[in-house]
Amino acid sequence: MKWKGKAAAILLVIIGIGSYVFLSTQSVTESKQIQDGTHIKFKTSDKKIQIYKDGSWSPFFIKGVNLGATLPGHFPGEMPISKKDYMNWFQMIQDMGVNTIRIYTIHKPVFYEALVEFNEDNKDDPLYFMQGIWSPVNLMNKTKNASSEEVTKAFKKEIDHAIGAVYGSVTLPDNPGKASGKYTADASPYLIAWHVGTEWNPKIVKSTNQKNQQAKVFNGSKISAKKAASPFESWLAELLNYTARKEAIKGWQHPLTFTNWITTDPLEHPNEPLPSEDSVSVDATHLNVENWQAGYFASFHAYPYYPDFLNETDKYEDVKNSQGKTDTYKGYLQDLKKYHKDIPVMITEFGVPSSLGNAHFGNLGRDQGGHSEKEQGKQDAALLKEIHNEGYAGAVLFSWQDEWFKKTWNTMPFVKSSSRPRWYNDLSPEMSFGVLAMDPEKTDEIKIDGKQQDWEKLPDDEKQKMDVSSNTINRMQVSHDEGFVYITAKLARSFEPEEDTLYFGVDTIDGGIQQPEQLKGKKLSKGLETLIHLGKEGEIRIASDYDFHQRLYEEADSTCNNNNCFEPWRLAVSHKLEPPQANMSLPFKETVVGNMQKAQLDNPSAQALWQIKDDIIEMKIPWALLGFSDPSRHQVVSYKEKSANAEKLPMATAKGITFVPWMVKKESGVEDYAGMDTIQVSDFESYQWDNWDKVKYTERKKAGYKLLKKAFQSID
Repeated sequence: MKWKGKAAAILLVIIGIGSYVFLSTQSVTESKQIQDGTHIKFKTSDKKIQIYKDGSWSPFFIKGVNLGATLPGHFPGEMPISKKDYMNWFQMIQDMGVNTIRIYTIHKPVFYEALVEFNEDNKDDPLYFMQGIWSPVNLMNKTKNASSEEVTKAFKKEIDHAIGAVYGSVTLPDNPGKASGKYTADASPYLIAWHVGTEWNPKIVKSTNQKNQQAKVFNGSKISAKKAASPFESWLAELLNYTARKEAIKGWQHPLTFTNWITTDPLEHPNEPLPSEDSVSVDATHLNVENWQAGYFASFHAYPYYPDFLNETDKYEDVKNSQGKTDTYKGYLQDLKKYHKDIPVMITEFGVPSSLGNAHFGNLGRDQGGHSEKEQGKQDAALLKEIHNEGYAGAVLFSWQDEWFKKTWNTMPFVKSSSRPRWYNDLSPEMSFGVLAMDPEKTDEIKIDGKQQDWEKLPDDEKQKMDVSSNTINRMQVSHDEGFVYITAKLARSFEPEEDTLYFGVDTIDGGIQQPEQLKGKKLSKGLETLIHLGKEGEIRIASDYDFHQRLYEEADSTCNNNNCFEPWRLAVSHKLEPPQANMSLPFKETVVGNMQKAQLDNPSAQALWQIKDDIIEMKIPWALLGFSDPSRHQVVSYKEKSANAEKLPMATAKGITFVPWMVKKESGVEDYAGMDTIQVSDFESYQWDNWDKVKYTERKKAGYKLLKKAFQSID
């Protein structure tokens, strides 16, 4: 009893000097108490975020990472992440030097429970979070009017639910595509800000403005729209004001922001080729804050490779990086910061992916894909430092974990949409932004190192021993997982890369090349769709009459002089643009993605695709490079032409995969199938596998994790 009395007296003294230690059964954190009794832990001031700690306010740079809501095998609305997953991730995230997690939408109750529990064990260095509030996107697309009663009502309901989830004071019913359950953990002391909305479709913004030209400018008790505000901006002021009023009831204030991106930023981009990418603005400076001491800031998703003006502009020719090279992203950051001269600005998405595929070229090699994991970490670390050095209030990396459900524009035409979460497509960069790899099952089980010890450990039902009618291969085994087809073979003699070229022809469906020039006059009884070529370098090519690239883009040139040729495996990275549809003329751009990275013998990478050591060969081939649109259902792209209005190439079912190997010696030619004018493909065993619904995967810190850790920890 004596101690309780002393504690109460101490608490009263603390309250009396204007600070407060928030006490509950789950958390203890310090906050500032203002005159009306409201608590504030974070606020905006002097174009920065500030934290109340040790009885005073100090600058707090947001070193953040975006955390998605899903795992391999699931779309985000299924919410499969467990409390154990969150707890493991929080530790790795904190160890990386990150102080803030951003989530895009309401997660299951276990997220908030795990965060509170984790912070209870890390009182001196807690992880904070930004709570995103997802837009009712479908309703917005349906009404073409964001400020319609239907959309606004749904958005405010989502705000209510988000506040309830954060404060542990709501039970959300089952609702497909959304989190549900009883929320009891109060995570509000660890909340940095409310992050309202999603990237705005410029067509919806323009339509909303047109349909509400006569609407009054919103005037709220906390947040108001200025006279210069558009109807869309006025609607955002209403949503932020609603968020503030509802949170005030809980006795707290947290900073407010709405999501924005370069496409709807308030700057003019005269060098932007696509009119839709610079057609309308959503301007954070058109909102005014009153009676909300926690404040308000602008936030943007900003990547270095898109929109195209970042590659085409000459505006930033004099903006140089530390190596003296023109840096258009740095120039853009400077302009964006200069425009928002009176409020803090934060970049809440940035980064590049590690993937074989590439979807856009970027200045200074900051492409949307085509990076090794180490290069990804190097690029992300450089972007982080750049954002910090330009005086931003925070930088939130995209993203923590790889996300298999994501789609990329240049692979969508040959991938089955409904199956994306069931397999990892190395050609789709959007799947591979994570710092934490979500590796297909056998990534760790089969190291591509030119050795077969890993294969000996595989259960018999996870590998298929193949009968091969070849003079140069004694034994061959094949396996697969959710991302790759794995092959190992023992050659009849040691491989000499300066003299030898080893080919594996691949047959999946009827059609293809029957007399490839690499067979030096011999013919196959069935055609090949793709051809794997291993020598001094490794590459996989695609049959000229099967080539997705030429079938999708009339601008794609053939490299072949005849019909028996295999084309380089290519992806488009930019459409051809011409006025009046575009503001300027730009050529069609493409990139080769069929080059296979060779493993280092002493340190094989998870991204390495092949290695030959003496007489042992190992390789793994991404499913998409073999023509698969959904390997979990044996679906491949067919030879049928795409109809005029179809979004995707037609698909067919493959009964299996047949590999036809042969060796070519520089001096003596083909060493296999002597005396045979026609090679019977049916004599080769076909690799078979079962359809799958459930996926297996392993988590792994990518090679760039250490580089990012060093970068995050270097920032105070």
